[in-house]
Amino acid sequence: MTIQEAYKQLLFQLYELYNDREAANIADMVMEHVTAQRRIDRIVYKDLPVSMLQQAMLEELTLQLLKHTPVQYVLHEAWFAGMKFYVDENVLIPRPETEELVDWICQIQATGIRQPVSVLDIGTGSGCIPVSIKKKFPEWDVYAVDISAGALAVAQKNAILNEVNINFHLLDILDVQASAGLPVFDIIISNPPYIRESEAATMHNNVLVFEPHTALFVPDEDALLFYRTIADFALEHLNPGGFLFFEINESLGKEVCGLLAARGFEHIELRKDLQGKDRMVRAKRNL
Repeated sequence: MTIQEAYKQLLFQLYELYNDREAANIADMVMEHVTAQRRIDRIVYKDLPVSMLQQAMLEELTLQLLKHTPVQYVLHEAWFAGMKFYVDENVLIPRPETEELVDWICQIQATGIRQPVSVLDIGTGSGCIPVSIKKKFPEWDVYAVDISAGALAVAQKNAILNEVNINFHLLDILDVQASAGLPVFDIIISNPPYIRESEAATMHNNVLVFEPHTALFVPDEDALLFYRTIADFALEHLNPGGFLFFEINESLGKEVCGLLAARGFEHIELRKDLQGKDRMVRAKRNL
């Protein structure tokens, strides 16, 4: 079997589950993973033979994909901010909207905040936020916490993979007594669970079945649970003049901003993502 024949075979199978563009993107990712050949090389050397070992690997990966397993979990890799991250079912797959949040955070130097900066990421998951920030600003002191030991193991693996040093802690931010032991920071960030349980019916099955629910959902009756808790935590653990960043549910922007205003935060800004949805909030602790 040639590399072109293997690609076409995979592509036709993926057409059963995905639209043409998505199927092609997934097929390209899988073929590059299996053969270590970039797309342009596979076009130029289309008659390159696929080894028996590669064929066996391709068959196994295809079986997983046909069960609707997200390709990132199948390959155990996802790209974020130009870097490769290991992912598995312990963590959410990093999303482009979160890259936009990281870009916004990395513009913080223009605000005149003191240097070097101390940062805390709450609910770190794969570690994509703190690792990306530390890679860009190696002099910053970066902490990350998560309630899940499995997620923290993935985040630690990604810190090693991308050659950065992060201070990781296993911690439930809703446990006020446990979080009280953390130091004070210049920037606190969180992309917490924010999807209301009633919204699950509108979500794709590959998210509902495979991605960790503890990182996704909050009760309908208390959708602001994490924002409220983290804002209260920030009143004690954010330096005066420091910044709080949130990724948010697109339908809760005004509520999150109101919650922050009620606690005395200033310069509250609600920002849309590239799809035009309310997605990020930044607030400054008063001096």
